[in-house]
Amino acid sequence: MAKVVLIRCESYDRDEVKKSVDRGLALLGGISSFVRAGETILLKPNLLAGEAPGKCVTTHPMVFEAVAESLIHAGVTLSYGDSPALGTTAKVAQKAGIAETAVRLNVSLADFRNGRDVFFDKGLQNRKFTIANAILDTDGVISLPKFKTHGLEKFTGAIKNQFGCIPGVLKGEFHVRLPDAEAFAKMLVDLNAFVNPRLYIMDAIYGMEGNGPRGGCPRKMNLLLFSTDPVALDATACRLVDLNPEYVPTVTYGMEARAGTFLEQEIQLLGDDFSQFVVKDFDIDRTPLKPYKPNGFTGYLNKRLVPKPYIVTEKCVKCGICVNMCPAQPKALGFKADDTSGPPVYAYDHCIRCFCCQEICPESAIQLKTPLLRKIIDSF
Repeated sequence: MAKVVLIRCESYDRDEVKKSVDRGLALLGGISSFVRAGETILLKPNLLAGEAPGKCVTTHPMVFEAVAESLIHAGVTLSYGDSPALGTTAKVAQKAGIAETAVRLNVSLADFRNGRDVFFDKGLQNRKFTIANAILDTDGVISLPKFKTHGLEKFTGAIKNQFGCIPGVLKGEFHVRLPDAEAFAKMLVDLNAFVNPRLYIMDAIYGMEGNGPRGGCPRKMNLLLFSTDPVALDATACRLVDLNPEYVPTVTYGMEARAGTFLEQEIQLLGDDFSQFVVKDFDIDRTPLKPYKPNGFTGYLNKRLVPKPYIVTEKCVKCGICVNMCPAQPKALGFKADDTSGPPVYAYDHCIRCFCCQEICPESAIQLKTPLLRKIIDSF
C-alpha cells in the first residue's frame, strides 16, 4: 500500500519547517531509509524561472534547507539543481533564494546544462532521453516539487518535477513532438520512471492557484507532503483541491505504467488529518481533459474545444519572451512587422496548444481562454 504523509506547517519559519520535515521523514522510517552515508545525492527543487520565493513559482528555500540539513546529517555528499524554462540554473537559484542557502550549507550546484543520451528499455512511450549529467552522475535523487496549477496538465507536482532533468532547449522539442497533453504526460511518466527519485517532498505551505505554473496567485495551504509514490502523492494533492485525479493525465498514465496508484483504497494517509487541508475553492481547472488533435475534422472540432492562449494587452510589457519560447515551426506568435508598439499576435493555425508561452510569461499577461462550445458542453 502506498503511503502519503501530510504534515501541517503554517509558515516558512525556519524552525517550524525543520520540525515539520523531521516529523514527516520519521513517519516514513527516517532519512536513513532513503540514503546511506557516503552516497552522492542530488536535491531536485522546482526552479521554473527566476522569481522571488514569495511568488510561489519555485520550491521555497526554507524547505530546501530543511531537507538538505537532514541529508547532510546523514553523511551524504549533496548537490542540487534543475534545468529552468528560462535562464541559467545559477541565476534562477539565486533569485529563488536557494543559491544562498546552498552556499552556506556547502551544497554544490550540479551540471544541468550538459547531458548524455540514455536508452530506457522500460519506457512505455519514450525509451530514449537526453538526461542532464547531474542526474547520471549521482547515486540518487530526492525530488522537491511545488504545488501548482498547470495549463497543459492541470496540475504540476511530483511527476512533472522531473521534466527539469532534461537540459535546456531540449525540453522544447518534446512540446513540438508531443503537443497533446496525454502524449506529453506519458513521456513525463517514462522520464520520472528513469530518474526514479527515492523520495518526494512537496512544498504546499503556499501553493499556486489560477494561471500557473508561473503567473498564478499564491494560496496558503499549510502543508508539506511526503511519499515514495509520485502517483499517490499527486493524486492526494489533487483531492485536496477537489480535482478528480483521473482528469490529470500524469496521474492516470502513472498508474497505467505501474509507477504508483491513485486509488484511495490503496493509499494510506499518515500524519495530520486530510480533511483539515481541503481547499474546495482553490482556483484550478476541474473539467475533464480535452486532448488536442490538430488534423482533419477531429482537429477542426478540437480547436473549438481545447483552451487557447491569449494576451491581456494591458499586462503585456512586450519583452518577447513568449515569442522566443514558442517551439512551433513556424512560430504561433510574433510581433507585427508594421506595428512594433503592440503586443505579439497569435497565428492560431500554427498553435500546438503546448502553452509554453503561458507557462513562462513573467507578467502573467498570457492566460487560457475556454472556447464557447466547450463551456456549453461542460455546462451539461
